[in-house]
Amino acid sequence: MSTGKPGEGREYEARHLLVLEGLEAVRKRPAMYIGSTDTRGLMHCLWEIIDNAVDEALAGFGDRIEVRLNADGSIQVFDVARGIPVDIEPRTGLSGVEVVFTKLHAGGKFGAGTYNATGGLHGVGASVVNALSTRLDVEVDRNGAIWAMSFRRGVPGIFDGDGPDAPFTPSNELRKVGRVGKNVTGTRIRYWPDRQIFLKDAQLSRTQLLARARQTSFLVPGLELRVTDARGETEEVEVFKHDGGIGEFCDFLSTGAAVTDVLRLQGSDQFTETVPMLDDHGAMTPTDVERTLEVDVALRWGNGYDSQVVSFVNIIATPKGGTHVTGFERGLTRAFLRGLDGTRLLKAGEEITKEDVLEGITAVVTVRLAEPQFEGQTKEVLGTPPVARLVARIVEAELGDFLTSNKAAQRPQARAVMEKVVSASRTRVQARAHKEAQRRKNALESSTLPAKLADCRSTELDRTELFIVEGDSALGTAKLARDSEFQALLPIRGKILNVQKASVGDMLKNAECASIIQVVGAGSGRTFDLDAARYSKIIFMADADADGAHIRTLLATLFFKYMRPMVEAGRVYTAVPPLHRFELIGPRKGTEKFLYTYSEAEYRRKLAELTKKGQSFKEPQRYKGLGEMDADQLADTTMNPRRRTLRRLRVDEAAAAEAVFEKLMGNDVGPRKEFIVEGAYALDAGRIDA
Repeated sequence: MSTGKPGEGREYEARHLLVLEGLEAVRKRPAMYIGSTDTRGLMHCLWEIIDNAVDEALAGFGDRIEVRLNADGSIQVFDVARGIPVDIEPRTGLSGVEVVFTKLHAGGKFGAGTYNATGGLHGVGASVVNALSTRLDVEVDRNGAIWAMSFRRGVPGIFDGDGPDAPFTPSNELRKVGRVGKNVTGTRIRYWPDRQIFLKDAQLSRTQLLARARQTSFLVPGLELRVTDARGETEEVEVFKHDGGIGEFCDFLSTGAAVTDVLRLQGSDQFTETVPMLDDHGAMTPTDVERTLEVDVALRWGNGYDSQVVSFVNIIATPKGGTHVTGFERGLTRAFLRGLDGTRLLKAGEEITKEDVLEGITAVVTVRLAEPQFEGQTKEVLGTPPVARLVARIVEAELGDFLTSNKAAQRPQARAVMEKVVSASRTRVQARAHKEAQRRKNALESSTLPAKLADCRSTELDRTELFIVEGDSALGTAKLARDSEFQALLPIRGKILNVQKASVGDMLKNAECASIIQVVGAGSGRTFDLDAARYSKIIFMADADADGAHIRTLLATLFFKYMRPMVEAGRVYTAVPPLHRFELIGPRKGTEKFLYTYSEAEYRRKLAELTKKGQSFKEPQRYKGLGEMDADQLADTTMNPRRRTLRRLRVDEAAAAEAVFEKLMGNDVGPRKEFIVEGAYALDAGRIDA
């Protein structure tokens, strides 16, 4: 409640209104133009300058762009395109350079004639970067001369010296500072981001810059991008140039074994858009404009279940999608519905969804059109409504032709990808059924959990453990050795299916794999729900021999491919049973009667140590399998949390791990053979137990 005098603070007249002129608005509300003032906003400024150069290359001018990060905090961007206009703009009486860098919504990307399809559309990119820089220098090669102009926080002038702190004199003169060949053109920009605007911990990310440069080199075939990072003791230079376009980009992004080759879906169409246009009398008049939409999609299906769809509008990334991605997904689904109609793959009552079609896909979706409608200056979402309809039509027609093709090279691939989509549909339905039927232990009595599961009594998730045990003989011992309060046992018979080679349908038909997924209770693949898992730890317990190692590898493959969140959360382990047992005769006081070793090297060291000490012992026992242990021995060495050793499975680099699984367990024999042969040369023959 106010305690001031009546009427105090209630005045609100025109003189109280704050009018921000020119670039003042940008400095007052920077996040409105660049999204934020952290690293993301700092990188967005760099994207604006780079995109201007890329737009020139996209229009057919210039084939080289250089970006340099300097130790003094400045950034330089060079191109060899047409150069910013240096003549006088008639309406403002200013040079083209000053108009581009000081006037919001000014540039060559409005209307028609200069650029057909660009990423910079609002005309605010260069001027916003200028407003948020303590110093910006621009040099333009044009008309046989080098033209130069500098700015301090958006104000044109002349610096007397290097760096942003040099003395500054306001001036809007575009200076001629040198000569070049008549046909030499290009633009060089150097700017220092204003630390009054950006947060202290905002830093330019070399990783993001390299990824953006690589991405752009795919999207603009033939364009060379050179990135130099001179902020360290030595300069680091990366050069990107790709002539294969988005087909090569799709292949670069793809992981795992391929189900199809990289497919290209291309087409163009037209639509009418009503936009306000400035007429000869200075009035905005709604006008119907004919637009041309060009669609180019590269996609490939792999044998995994993760999907990756990256999208672009006029080579500008749209990480949050938009109408072009909506149309792409709609066209994909329609094409598969049409393609499956002519087959018997889809049974009565079954249906496919967008998620089934997208499983395992890698796609690069690009569209080009003049003046697209973006949601905000950060251009993360395309909003032009007709694009969805046209993209869907083109994708449906082009992909439909592939799925129904009778060509010898395409027919088996089309069949394989349709089988994959149908399998994904069935997996989704089955996983949902598992999830609904076996939510937690309170429904255990009425659930369909395997009869061979020896479950635990506790319902406290943080305590519960599931041991996946090899063989019935080991199961009998393990039942006596476990603590049934919190340790559950699931036996498997021998070696499970290698799921890296098998389809999803074959995996679900395999009794052992299906039982494991069912008992874990969290589904599989894309529908896996970590929160629904019935145990806090999954522990593989197999013999300490080559067969046991193979079984552990097969189990690891199953969990990595279909229950990866469990592995990523660090909840999957392998037990470490001992290989040997020493029974001491007359051990000294305080010495254990039984000693265990877990490797041949440890066994030899322990043998030498006991012999040297003169300690007597019975003939060492070598365990050929878990079933040879007594229950108390198995409990003490392998199952008791206080005494056991567990190895946790970790995934530090998912892509690298996926590549290893594919090499060692996948269908392609060549890389695996090469790996084995290379390893054979490095193997110490003396270690072979023969």
